[in-house]
Amino acid sequence: MQKLNIIIIGQQPWDTEIGSNCKDIALELSRYHQVLYVNSPLDRITSIRERKLESSQKRLKVIQGKETGLISIKENLWTYYPDCIVESINWLNSAFLFDFINKINNRRFHKSILKAVNSLNFKDFVLFNDNEIIKCFYLNSLLAPRLSVYYSRDYILATPYWKKHGVRLEPMMIAKYDLCLANSTYLSDYCQQYNRESYYVGQGCDLDNFSSEKALPKPLEYQESFGSVIGYVGALQSIRLDVELIEYIAMAQPDWTIMLVGPEDEKFKRSKLHSLKNVVFTGLKPQDELLKYISSFDVCINPQMVNELTIGNYPRKIDEYLAVGKPVVATETRAMEIFKPHVYLAKDKEGYVELIAQALRENSPELKQERKAFAATHTWENSVKSIFQYIVKALDR
Repeated sequence: MQKLNIIIIGQQPWDTEIGSNCKDIALELSRYHQVLYVNSPLDRITSIRERKLESSQKRLKVIQGKETGLISIKENLWTYYPDCIVESINWLNSAFLFDFINKINNRRFHKSILKAVNSLNFKDFVLFNDNEIIKCFYLNSLLAPRLSVYYSRDYILATPYWKKHGVRLEPMMIAKYDLCLANSTYLSDYCQQYNRESYYVGQGCDLDNFSSEKALPKPLEYQESFGSVIGYVGALQSIRLDVELIEYIAMAQPDWTIMLVGPEDEKFKRSKLHSLKNVVFTGLKPQDELLKYISSFDVCINPQMVNELTIGNYPRKIDEYLAVGKPVVATETRAMEIFKPHVYLAKDKEGYVELIAQALRENSPELKQERKAFAATHTWENSVKSIFQYIVKALDR
């Protein structure tokens, strides 16, 4: 195996409090390669509005020279906090002015990255860009890497922030990178429109917390009156989840209990679901309690809206359900095709009710083991192995 120097520009910072695909990729790559994980530079507005936050204070101290920005995480892995501030430009209406200032921002960022590169003596490195289309737009040409890789893990143009200039920028960025890799088939097809060297590399998941063979106690919310429990675990966001669909399932089958585990947005709080006797809201639960809830469900559901935000995103939640061996009914999307042999895919509200009933009838110990085995193949080791194979092929070319 070639030992490479890899620079990863993370859209999500290393000190993020939530899970991050890119961090997991960096950790896996660092088992065999030298990896420098570069955080996005602090922007001007954040440095003012969020100045008191610990994350901003850390970056300001680096910029002021009070702390070092290059930190060793473990053997072969470093993270870097840039010692520069970039201007906040995303909401500028003028494309000309945006591009002019963005080029200045990229040069500042590039100059700062070179300090870490020189300190580590990185030579002939691979640049791995984690879906960052603004602060990295010119970095490919400025850094002149041995190979450039664009990693698409979300259809970010579905959000107003990225859509503002991203509709114009992302196709150009994809086209000028040597290689584009995506965590869903929908996104690899999207990248393929602009770059023939675009490939699906799967998705890794940390399923250790969802793979226990022990019998777990029922959550406190359970009552003797509950029939079959149909459950969902995750943030209850109406931009992603179909509130009316969940209402339909609950009203169509009053003997089923619908259990929703997670924090609600305003539409969920105002919904008819709160007036239905067979719907239970548990609120936000700690990560280490989620296995207990999933284990208690008879069927797990992922009642997604089908929109730009959801259609191409890899549903890590499905892997968590399957890792517990649970039957799953989910909305049919392009990204769900790889799960088809192990998940019931519904096209409409009537289909959801029919497939949940079918899942309840057909469940068996054999199917449970098949689901677990399938989920176990979605590891970061397998996904990063695929990433590395495409990198090596591109380097050979």
